[in-house]
Amino acid sequence: MSNPAVQSALGAARFRLQFPQSLATYDDYATAQKTVDFLSDEGFPVENCMIVGTDLKQMERITGRLTTGRVALSGAISGLWLGLFVGILFSFFGTANAVAEIVSTMLLGLVFGLVWSLVGFAMSRGQRDFASVTQVIATKYEVLVEHKVAAQAREVLAKLPGALPNPFA
Repeated sequence: MSNPAVQSALGAARFRLQFPQSLATYDDYATAQKTVDFLSDEGFPVENCMIVGTDLKQMERITGRLTTGRVALSGAISGLWLGLFVGILFSFFGTANAVAEIVSTMLLGLVFGLVWSLVGFAMSRGQRDFASVTQVIATKYEVLVEHKVAAQAREVLAKLPGALPNPFA
């Protein structure tokens, strides 16, 4: 048996450096990635590097208004897909007409999805009648290196035009 606490500790250890030092800070991930790629191209031991996104913020993009019709259509389509999946599974083990099983489970799924989505929408009482997508993004990306190779990393990075080898410059 495996111990979840040990697995978690081992997984977290992958994302640690013993004594990290900041090599450079960038406004976008692509530039930070370019820095590490350049270090790799120059033969630097990049296993001593880490890119860390900092200054996190959550953004929410509103994608549209939720109406009863949109909610019903979305629920019906979701239920239809679920019914198709269940119907295919049933058809593997059933002895009856497979097509009839699939169609009947699709219809049951459609009705279930439609009713379930409308009930959920009605229970929200208009508190959140819009659809959106959310994402957590970083506003800064910092390249960290292990302290024992920080000077070497700065020397290598100084060869890259436009690089910021000193985060305090």
